[in-house]
Amino acid sequence: MTAHAHAGATEATCAETAVPLLAADRLTVRRVHDEVTVLPPVDLSVGSGQVLAITGASGAGKTTLLRALLDVLPDGLRRSAGTVSWHGATVPQGRAAGRWRRARLGWLGQDPGAAMNPLWRVDRLIGEDFTGGAAARSERVAALMDRLELAPGLAARRVGELSGGQAQRVALARALCADPQLLVLDEPTSALDAATAELVAEAVRSRRGTPGRCVVLVTHDTRLAEELADRTLVLEPAAVAGPAAVVPRPAPRGRTGPGTASSPAPVVPPAAAVREPSRPATHGPVLSAHGLELRTPDGTPLLDPSDLDLSAGGWLALTGPSGAGKTTLLHALAGRRPPRGGHLLLHGRPLPATARLRDRHALRTVQLAGQDTATELNPAHSAGRSVARPLKVFHGMSGTAARERARELLEVVGLAAGLADRRPSALSGGQRRRVVLARALAARPDVLLLDEPTAGLDPASAHTVLDLLDRLRKDGLAVLTVTHDPDTAARADRVLHLTERRLAPRPLPPAALDRPHDERTEHPGVRPHHDRPHG
Repeated sequence: MTAHAHAGATEATCAETAVPLLAADRLTVRRVHDEVTVLPPVDLSVGSGQVLAITGASGAGKTTLLRALLDVLPDGLRRSAGTVSWHGATVPQGRAAGRWRRARLGWLGQDPGAAMNPLWRVDRLIGEDFTGGAAARSERVAALMDRLELAPGLAARRVGELSGGQAQRVALARALCADPQLLVLDEPTSALDAATAELVAEAVRSRRGTPGRCVVLVTHDTRLAEELADRTLVLEPAAVAGPAAVVPRPAPRGRTGPGTASSPAPVVPPAAAVREPSRPATHGPVLSAHGLELRTPDGTPLLDPSDLDLSAGGWLALTGPSGAGKTTLLHALAGRRPPRGGHLLLHGRPLPATARLRDRHALRTVQLAGQDTATELNPAHSAGRSVARPLKVFHGMSGTAARERARELLEVVGLAAGLADRRPSALSGGQRRRVVLARALAARPDVLLLDEPTAGLDPASAHTVLDLLDRLRKDGLAVLTVTHDPDTAARADRVLHLTERRLAPRPLPPAALDRPHDERTEHPGVRPHHDRPHG
């Protein structure tokens, strides 16, 4: 059985009397090698001027549904049944679907940085599909950058020189540039601060009610779905939902709203699977940065000389606007992007600025789970192989033992062990994010650096991850998270805000203050650079 979302508002009801712009009938996706159903039959329709929101638990098939609609499924998946139609006419698969996409579609995927040519400048990327003359294209690109608060100086940069939030806005500007009839957005606000997320919401809001235009939006943000959408589909995992993959949720105020996505019960791993060997007691910070100075590749200052301390068992959250330099700071600590100035200490001893100069102990001790899951994982390696590798490299485990432990770690982060055999392209964005976390934990680090660890996760999955980190830090793990999520920041002992090239302490969120004091480990966190002892 397949369910439809229902329109309740007057304008949405009127639109239903006409042929929808976009429709799918019994759309079904299966894996190629074993014919397992990944997406049970789905029906949907989006009328002229409408916004359809798709929500559901991580791994329920939201991105797979989008890719099936657009006929861009990854290798290993195929549309086994169903049709897609545009203005009532069936869109054939293959080359015909490609021509339809080029003529109608604006697309913002879940991993925008990985989908854009790394050699092209930002202005060329944004204006790639614009069909007017050079002057009109330049004017359109400048207008979109201004609308999304992308500084003019970013036009000459490449994607690798952008923050995650900047890359997300560049990809949105690119999707909007040709004023497409169909705009498809996959988690467009997942790693953005509130002010930047509102810019994205306004871009969607401005298209609502526009004749001949429609939007399909995947999001875990139920508030955003309720605010923007005329109708909402809630997907459930195939194992939970059976053939009824789409669950309608009637909304208040006369139109369909998001409801609450049904999620499978969070995985509660055995205690032995979570518990890591105790870390040695340490006096003073585990990881310190003194006089740390950061700049972009083109020399733009991001952080004036600052000091930073991470203590055993401490949890420090780093917040700040998109593009402020938060990810660059994590990459500097991890040795991926050497700082412009300053030096690092690990357990009080000098730590080389670049990863290639660090010995195996230092590489194991400081682990980073990065934000861009599309580039963090080797596309040719299964999830289990990716997690098993640090077990072999750092701990000398045999292949069989490493594979078994990898499956345990996948369960620890809330993933079914059966996902170990899947490659990244067959995983959702939220699943890939947790594979990256499991791989970092496999090294048994003393310091765990996390870049937006809950972005793209449904609430139940996010809580599974945060609860796990709370348990691990009681054994001495030092945690530093970059986040725009208030719930993640609330788990921290200290919150630092990076803005205007400075690290400034912020009060703990109210939810953090409600926790018992012994769960909020005291540690210095940050000191003004001029207070650092010399000599």
